[in-house]
Order: sequence, then C-alpha cells, then structure tokens
Amino acid sequence: MERVTLSQYLIQCDRQTSLAPEALRRVLETCAQACAGIAASIARGALGDVLGSAGSANVQGETQQKLDVIANDRMLAANAWGGALAAMASEEMDDPWPIPDGEPRGPYLLLFDPLDGSSNIDVNVSIGTIFSVLPAPDSAQVGVVNAEAFLQPGRRQVAAGYILYGPSTAFVISTGNGVDLFELDPFMGSFLLVKQGLRVPSGNATYSLNEAYTESFPVGYQRYLKWAHGHGYSSRYIGAFVADVHRILMSGGVFLYPPTSKHPDGKLRLLYEANPMAFIIEQAGGKAISSGLPTLGLHPQRLHQRTPIVVGSADQVDAVMAQVHQVTDWHP
Repeated sequence: MERVTLSQYLIQCDRQTSLAPEALRRVLETCAQACAGIAASIARGALGDVLGSAGSANVQGETQQKLDVIANDRMLAANAWGGALAAMASEEMDDPWPIPDGEPRGPYLLLFDPLDGSSNIDVNVSIGTIFSVLPAPDSAQVGVVNAEAFLQPGRRQVAAGYILYGPSTAFVISTGNGVDLFELDPFMGSFLLVKQGLRVPSGNATYSLNEAYTESFPVGYQRYLKWAHGHGYSSRYIGAFVADVHRILMSGGVFLYPPTSKHPDGKLRLLYEANPMAFIIEQAGGKAISSGLPTLGLHPQRLHQRTPIVVGSADQVDAVMAQVHQVTDWHP
C-alpha cells in the first residue's frame, strides 16, 4: 500500500477545503522537518551527548535540559527563512522572536513548546513538541512585533499539531477540518499518513492527573476523584502533556491539571500547550475546559499565561465538571 506523504496530504486539503493555503503548508512542512531532526537527536540519547541539564533556566524559572535548547533552536532556524511567518514565540523564550531583517515575512504567527515533558528525557519516556499557528496582524507582517500580536483566543488558530517522540514518531495535525495522524518513516525521512478523521472515543473510565497534589486541589476536583474511585475508574498518568493527550485521543478518557494552592492559575501554558491541544481535541469531538469556560474561548492577557485545564472525551469532561460545579467558593 502506497502511503500519502504530508506534502501530498496538505495539497489535497487545500484543493478540497481551502484550509491549507500554500503559506500554511510551508509552516506545517517546516515544523515537521524540524521535528524529524529533533527526533533523530532524541534517538541518539546519551550517544549524542544531548541528555542532562543545559545549565540555564527558561522564562518561568524552570531548569532547561540540553534537548530543550536544541529543539528550540531547531524550530527557530527551520522557520526563520521560509517567508510564511511574521514572528514566533516559544515557551523557552522571554519575548517574541521576529523574523530577521532581510528575510521575507508572511501571514502567520507560530507558537510552540519545543520539548514538552522535559522531566522524562533522561528516563527515556515519551516526550513531544506542540505548536499552534495564528493569523498575523498587519503590523507584524511589516516587522512590528510585540506580545500583543500573539494574544488571540484559541478559536483563531488556523492550525495546531503535536509530535510525539515515542516507539514511533507520530505527528498529529488539524487545520480545522478534523484530525489526522502521520508517522515518521525513518528510512524515507518523511511523515506518512496512517489515520484520518480521528475521533476521541467515549466511555473510557480513565483519568490522568498527578494525584500527589490532591490535597491542594479545589474541593470540586477532590469530589470528582472520590466519585471516580467509587465508580471503578482507572488512573493513567505519564507526566508529559503531549503523551497523556495522545493516549486520550486514541483511547478516550480525561486529562486534568486543576489549579492548586501553589499554582492557583494552573500550570500549563495557555498559548503553547492548552490552546493547541484543545483545538485538536475539539476537532476530534472532545472537549476542553479551563476555569469553567471553553479553553478556546479564553482571551489571553500574557504571552506566558498559565491555565488550569480539563480535556478529553466529551462524556468524561462532563463527568469532571458535574462534580466541580457543585463547589464554587474555593479560594487558594
């Protein structure tokens, strides 16, 4: 059976739905190429001297791993010259990164978490890259770039995707017309289509969260956990957002990162993690809720804004919120 390549798929998308114009195709193909290189570095592990701390911290004060820096640099370098972007923003950088002077600019903004799940790198557990594509305002396209250009609700995303570096390298993508899955053929060096029209299965009584923080969760989330324990639910927690969401996309269930007394605004980044994953899950028939509202409807106030999130199968998100909504007066 001859597989469809990512490039062929994107051309077909443009012909059929007009949702993947030429400039957007360039962004998505370039991200895929950059991530194929990241996958090669990850696969070499200790042999490539890419494990361990980089000896620096990101804007959130978190220790950067060597692969965090490598992945970030590769995403920037790959996308700097293609002419489809006006600017980029990364979880690993304080400020937006404008396309360098002398390079052509385009109609899109790219946001990304270059390496989600950094704590899993040195123990050889699945990690990933998450990205989001937004329309660029006119000012950004002529070189005036600031954080405000990126502060758009998630519903304005024109595409989102993630790459999961696991037993195989998976690339999940949506341009607003469903969700499709590709895998990297390491011999061809190309991403090939393996599944189309993914839908989040319902009825899977599993949840994913770090229960070590249960005592600091709002009462409604504690109520949900007691309810789930009493209804035979299973716990599945990998500790890398991209890996946990991918499992839910394929098998169903729900992922939770509630607010805590230490992090009342949640822990995940709205623009780099929550929005792109919410876009994908909604396109696959699931739900994503943050602070009682659809995640994609939130209006970002800061580039590195955090948010709580409940995301997964529609029925399982509803089960969580049914318990959470019984308590509305929690304060950290």
